[in-house]
Amino acid sequence: MTQCKGFRTFKERGEWVELQFMARAVRKGFRVSKPWGDSSAYDVGIESGTRILRVQVKSTDCRTQYGYLCQFKPNARSKPYTLKEIDFFAAYVIPEDVWYLIPAAVLLRGKQKKAVTILPENPRHPERYKCEDYREAWRLLLPTKSKSTSLRSTRDVELSDGQQVPSFGRR
Repeated sequence: MTQCKGFRTFKERGEWVELQFMARAVRKGFRVSKPWGDSSAYDVGIESGTRILRVQVKSTDCRTQYGYLCQFKPNARSKPYTLKEIDFFAAYVIPEDVWYLIPAAVLLRGKQKKAVTILPENPRHPERYKCEDYREAWRLLLPTKSKSTSLRSTRDVELSDGQQVPSFGRR
């Protein structure tokens, strides 16, 4: 477990990271909302056309030999996240000031991924880092043009250059 550098508790750090996410999203031109209390599975709402995208915000400063380990599980007292509750995960690599905007389906469909290693630099073996296409992928929060291209209805996520980003092992 990493230290809670500069914060008394991990909850306090989590609140700070949520504020960082909301500030960055507003700077990127998004409108944000915050659900009242701690009862929702998501931390922040992002207006995307006529929808509100539900975003669960995570953070890491846990550097390993391979990159930063980021966990995508709720606390021990909570039920696992589901696609009915969350549309995106926003993972913040604190020491690098880098955001990853990962569609929830990438981590929750099939066998749920509770943690991934992310590396916000050019890795020697990029094939090992499945989430690098989601680094600073704010474009994924933009409204889709039709229902047929919505993130919920596609098997793979389409990037702005037309490429498909496959999920982890989903077929």
